[in-house]
Amino acid sequence: MLTVDFSRFPLAPGDRVLDLGCGAGRHAFECYRRGARVVALDRNASEIREVAEWFEAMREAGEAPPGASATALEGDAHALPFPTDSFDAVIVSEVLEHIHEDKSVLAELARVLRPGGRFAVTVPRYGPERVCWALSDAYHEVEGGHIRIYRSDQLLARVREAGLRPYGSHHAHALHAPYWWLKCAFGVDNEKALPVRAYHQLLVWDIMRKPLATRLAERALDPLIGKSFVAYATKPHLPATDGSAAEPAAGESAGERV
Repeated sequence: MLTVDFSRFPLAPGDRVLDLGCGAGRHAFECYRRGARVVALDRNASEIREVAEWFEAMREAGEAPPGASATALEGDAHALPFPTDSFDAVIVSEVLEHIHEDKSVLAELARVLRPGGRFAVTVPRYGPERVCWALSDAYHEVEGGHIRIYRSDQLLARVREAGLRPYGSHHAHALHAPYWWLKCAFGVDNEKALPVRAYHQLLVWDIMRKPLATRLAERALDPLIGKSFVAYATKPHLPATDGSAAEPAAGESAGERV
Protein backbone atom coordinates (compact mmCIF):
# COMPACT_ATOMS: atom_id res chain seq x y z
CA MET A 1 0.00 0.00 0.00
CA LEU A 2 1.71 3.16 -1.22
CA THR A 3 1.14 6.58 0.32
CA VAL A 4 3.33 8.55 -2.11
CA ASP A 5 1.69 9.11 -5.51
CA PHE A 6 4.39 8.45 -8.09
CA SER A 7 2.46 10.34 -10.76
CA ARG A 8 3.20 13.45 -8.65
CA PHE A 9 6.66 12.23 -7.69
CA PRO A 10 8.15 10.98 -10.96
CA LEU A 11 11.30 8.89 -11.02
CA ALA A 12 13.59 8.20 -13.94
CA PRO A 13 15.56 4.95 -14.37
CA GLY A 14 18.88 5.32 -12.58
CA ASP A 15 17.69 8.00 -10.16
CA ARG A 16 19.34 7.69 -6.76
CA VAL A 17 16.60 7.56 -4.13
CA LEU A 18 16.74 7.62 -0.33
CA ASP A 19 13.81 6.13 1.59
CA LEU A 20 14.40 7.36 5.14
CA GLY A 21 12.65 5.43 7.89
CA CYS A 22 11.79 2.81 5.31
CA GLY A 23 10.09 0.45 7.79
CA ALA A 24 8.95 -2.67 5.96
CA GLY A 25 10.16 -1.15 2.67
CA ARG A 26 6.96 -0.50 0.68
CA HIS A 27 8.15 2.71 -1.01
CA ALA A 28 11.71 1.45 -1.44
CA PHE A 29 10.41 -1.64 -3.26
CA GLU A 30 8.31 0.49 -5.62
CA CYS A 31 11.28 2.74 -6.42
CA TYR A 32 13.39 -0.35 -7.13
CA ARG A 33 10.71 -1.70 -9.49
CA ARG A 34 10.82 1.63 -11.31
CA GLY A 35 14.52 1.29 -12.02
CA ALA A 36 15.96 3.54 -9.32
CA ARG A 37 19.15 3.08 -7.35
CA VAL A 38 17.57 2.83 -3.92
CA VAL A 39 18.96 3.24 -0.44
CA ALA A 40 16.50 2.17 2.27
CA LEU A 41 17.59 3.42 5.69
CA ASP A 42 16.05 2.76 9.11
CA ARG A 43 17.20 2.63 12.73
CA ASN A 44 15.43 -0.72 13.25
CA ALA A 45 17.99 -3.44 12.56
CA SER A 46 15.48 -6.29 12.24
CA GLU A 47 13.39 -4.40 9.67
CA ILE A 48 16.51 -3.53 7.69
CA ARG A 49 17.48 -7.20 7.56
CA GLU A 50 14.01 -8.09 6.24
CA VAL A 51 14.12 -5.31 3.65
CA ALA A 52 17.53 -6.52 2.48
CA GLU A 53 16.14 -10.05 2.11
CA TRP A 54 13.20 -8.76 0.07
CA PHE A 55 15.56 -6.76 -2.16
CA GLU A 56 17.51 -9.93 -2.85
CA ALA A 57 14.33 -11.89 -3.57
CA MET A 58 13.16 -9.18 -5.98
CA ARG A 59 16.56 -9.22 -7.67
CA GLU A 60 16.46 -12.99 -8.12
CA ALA A 61 12.87 -12.83 -9.41
CA GLY A 62 13.77 -10.19 -11.99
CA GLU A 63 11.29 -7.67 -10.57
CA ALA A 64 13.67 -4.75 -11.09
CA PRO A 65 14.90 -3.58 -14.51
CA PRO A 66 18.58 -3.66 -15.55
CA GLY A 67 20.57 -0.85 -13.96
CA ALA A 68 18.44 -0.69 -10.82
CA SER A 69 20.08 -1.33 -7.48
CA ALA A 70 18.94 -1.55 -3.87
CA THR A 71 20.73 -1.31 -0.54
CA ALA A 72 19.32 -1.52 2.98
CA LEU A 73 21.23 0.30 5.73
CA GLU A 74 20.84 0.85 9.45
CA GLY A 75 21.45 4.48 10.29
CA ASP A 76 20.69 7.68 12.18
CA ALA A 77 18.30 10.18 10.56
CA HIS A 78 20.02 13.05 12.40
CA ALA A 79 23.43 12.28 10.87
CA LEU A 80 23.00 10.69 7.47
CA PRO A 81 26.12 8.90 6.19
CA PHE A 82 25.91 10.41 2.71
CA PRO A 83 27.61 13.33 0.94
CA THR A 84 25.75 16.58 0.31
CA ASP A 85 23.65 16.65 -2.88
CA SER A 86 23.92 12.87 -3.37
CA PHE A 87 20.28 11.89 -4.05
CA ASP A 88 17.88 12.72 -6.88
CA ALA A 89 14.85 12.01 -4.71
CA VAL A 90 14.11 11.56 -1.02
CA ILE A 91 11.08 9.95 0.65
CA VAL A 92 10.22 10.18 4.36
CA SER A 93 6.86 8.50 4.97
CA GLU A 94 5.08 8.27 8.36
CA VAL A 95 8.31 9.00 10.20
CA LEU A 96 8.48 12.63 11.39
CA GLU A 97 5.58 12.22 13.85
CA HIS A 98 7.86 9.86 15.83
CA ILE A 99 10.87 12.21 16.02
CA HIS A 100 11.40 14.95 18.62
CA GLU A 101 13.95 16.91 16.58
CA ASP A 102 12.08 16.86 13.29
CA LYS A 103 13.71 20.07 12.06
CA SER A 104 17.20 18.57 12.21
CA VAL A 105 16.03 15.51 10.25
CA LEU A 106 14.46 17.70 7.57
CA ALA A 107 17.69 19.71 7.40
CA GLU A 108 19.68 16.51 6.86
CA LEU A 109 17.29 15.34 4.14
CA ALA A 110 17.55 18.71 2.39
CA ARG A 111 21.34 18.50 2.61
CA VAL A 112 21.61 15.13 0.86
CA LEU A 113 19.04 16.02 -1.83
CA ARG A 114 20.63 17.49 -4.94
CA PRO A 115 19.49 20.88 -6.31
CA GLY A 116 16.49 20.23 -8.55
CA GLY A 117 15.75 16.97 -6.75
CA ARG A 118 12.32 15.98 -5.45
CA PHE A 119 11.18 15.39 -1.88
CA ALA A 120 8.08 13.52 -0.62
CA VAL A 121 6.89 13.56 2.99
CA THR A 122 3.84 11.93 4.57
CA VAL A 123 2.45 12.21 8.11
CA PRO A 124 -0.86 11.29 9.78
CA ARG A 125 -3.48 13.91 8.96
CA TYR A 126 -4.57 16.24 11.76
CA GLY A 127 -8.31 15.44 11.90
CA PRO A 128 -8.29 11.62 11.79
CA GLU A 129 -5.26 11.54 14.09
CA ARG A 130 -7.01 13.78 16.62
CA VAL A 131 -9.87 11.26 16.78
CA CYS A 132 -7.41 8.44 17.49
CA TRP A 133 -5.72 10.40 20.28
CA ALA A 134 -9.10 11.28 21.81
CA LEU A 135 -10.28 7.66 21.77
CA SER A 136 -7.13 6.01 23.12
CA ASP A 137 -4.08 7.04 25.13
CA ALA A 138 -2.50 3.68 24.32
CA TYR A 139 -2.54 4.60 20.61
CA HIS A 140 0.17 7.21 21.04
CA GLU A 141 1.58 6.93 24.58
CA VAL A 142 3.96 4.08 23.79
CA GLU A 143 7.71 3.92 23.30
CA GLY A 144 8.47 5.05 19.78
CA GLY A 145 4.88 6.23 19.27
CA HIS A 146 3.52 9.44 17.81
CA ILE A 147 4.68 12.50 19.74
CA ARG A 148 2.88 15.21 17.76
CA ILE A 149 0.03 15.80 15.34
CA TYR A 150 0.92 18.00 12.39
CA ARG A 151 -1.37 20.54 10.83
CA SER A 152 -0.72 20.72 7.11
CA ASP A 153 0.46 24.34 7.25
CA GLN A 154 2.84 23.47 10.09
CA LEU A 155 4.46 20.65 8.11
CA LEU A 156 4.77 22.78 4.98
CA ALA A 157 6.39 25.54 7.06
CA ARG A 158 8.94 23.00 8.36
CA VAL A 159 9.68 21.92 4.78
CA ARG A 160 10.24 25.52 3.70
CA GLU A 161 12.47 26.20 6.71
CA ALA A 162 14.67 23.32 5.55
CA GLY A 163 15.22 25.15 2.25
CA LEU A 164 12.80 23.10 0.14
CA ARG A 165 9.95 24.47 -1.97
CA PRO A 166 6.58 22.65 -1.83
CA TYR A 167 4.80 22.11 -5.14
CA GLY A 168 1.79 19.99 -4.25
CA SER A 169 -0.09 18.00 -1.63
CA HIS A 170 -3.02 15.61 -1.17
CA HIS A 171 -4.58 13.18 1.31
CA ALA A 172 -4.53 9.37 1.18
CA HIS A 173 -5.97 6.21 2.76
CA ALA A 174 -9.47 7.39 3.70
CA LEU A 175 -10.65 3.79 4.09
CA HIS A 176 -8.00 3.22 6.77
CA ALA A 177 -9.13 6.03 9.07
CA PRO A 178 -12.27 4.19 10.35
CA TYR A 179 -10.18 1.07 10.98
CA TRP A 180 -7.91 2.96 13.36
CA TRP A 181 -10.87 4.62 15.04
CA LEU A 182 -12.32 1.18 15.68
CA LYS A 183 -9.01 -0.11 17.04
CA CYS A 184 -8.74 2.87 19.36
CA ALA A 185 -12.34 2.47 20.51
CA PHE A 186 -12.10 -1.28 21.22
CA GLY A 187 -8.45 -1.32 22.35
CA VAL A 188 -5.40 -0.98 20.13
CA ASP A 189 -4.24 -4.49 21.08
CA ASN A 190 -7.70 -6.05 20.85
CA GLU A 191 -7.67 -7.91 17.54
CA LYS A 192 -10.64 -10.11 18.50
CA ALA A 193 -13.34 -7.42 18.55
CA LEU A 194 -15.77 -8.25 15.75
CA PRO A 195 -15.92 -4.74 14.22
CA VAL A 196 -12.11 -4.58 14.12
CA ARG A 197 -11.77 -8.05 12.55
CA ALA A 198 -14.50 -7.39 10.01
CA TYR A 199 -13.06 -4.07 8.91
CA HIS A 200 -9.57 -5.53 8.70
CA GLN A 201 -10.86 -8.24 6.37
CA LEU A 202 -12.41 -5.50 4.21
CA LEU A 203 -9.08 -3.68 3.98
CA VAL A 204 -7.18 -6.85 3.08
CA TRP A 205 -9.76 -7.63 0.38
CA ASP A 206 -9.47 -4.07 -0.94
CA ILE A 207 -5.66 -4.16 -1.04
CA MET A 208 -5.54 -7.55 -2.75
CA ARG A 209 -8.40 -7.10 -5.23
CA LYS A 210 -8.41 -3.33 -5.81
CA PRO A 211 -12.10 -3.27 -6.79
CA LEU A 212 -13.36 -0.22 -8.65
CA ALA A 213 -16.06 0.52 -6.07
CA THR A 214 -13.66 0.95 -3.16
CA ARG A 215 -11.13 2.81 -5.32
CA LEU A 216 -13.82 5.34 -6.25
CA ALA A 217 -15.05 5.54 -2.65
CA GLU A 218 -11.58 6.21 -1.30
CA ARG A 219 -10.90 8.83 -3.96
CA ALA A 220 -14.10 10.64 -2.94
CA LEU A 221 -13.39 10.33 0.80
CA ASP A 222 -9.67 11.18 0.79
CA PRO A 223 -10.24 14.97 0.92
CA LEU A 224 -12.57 14.47 3.91
CA ILE A 225 -11.02 11.75 6.09
CA GLY A 226 -7.82 10.67 4.34
CA LYS A 227 -5.59 9.17 7.07
CA SER A 228 -2.35 10.62 5.67
CA PHE A 229 -1.27 14.07 4.52
CA VAL A 230 1.24 13.90 1.65
CA ALA A 231 3.37 16.82 0.45
CA TYR A 232 5.90 17.17 -2.35
CA ALA A 233 8.75 19.66 -2.70
CA THR A 234 11.86 20.42 -4.70
CA LYS A 235 15.27 21.72 -3.73
CA PRO A 236 15.88 24.99 -5.61
CA HIS A 237 18.94 25.29 -7.81
CA LEU A 238 19.65 28.69 -6.28
CA PRO A 239 18.46 30.15 -2.97
CA ALA A 240 15.54 32.54 -3.33
CA THR A 241 16.43 36.17 -2.62
CA ASP A 242 14.24 38.74 -0.92
CA GLY A 243 11.47 39.83 -3.24
CA SER A 244 12.09 37.11 -5.82
CA ALA A 245 10.93 33.49 -6.02
CA ALA A 246 13.13 30.60 -7.04
CA GLU A 247 12.52 29.46 -10.59
CA PRO A 248 9.94 26.66 -11.01
CA ALA A 249 11.12 23.09 -11.04
CA ALA A 250 10.92 21.11 -14.26
CA GLY A 251 7.34 20.20 -15.05
CA GLU A 252 5.88 22.60 -12.48
CA SER A 253 3.53 25.45 -13.30
CA ALA A 254 2.88 28.48 -11.13
CA GLY A 255 -0.54 27.07 -10.28
CA GLU A 256 1.04 24.00 -8.65
CA ARG A 257 2.84 26.00 -5.99
CA VAL A 258 1.63 25.63 -2.42
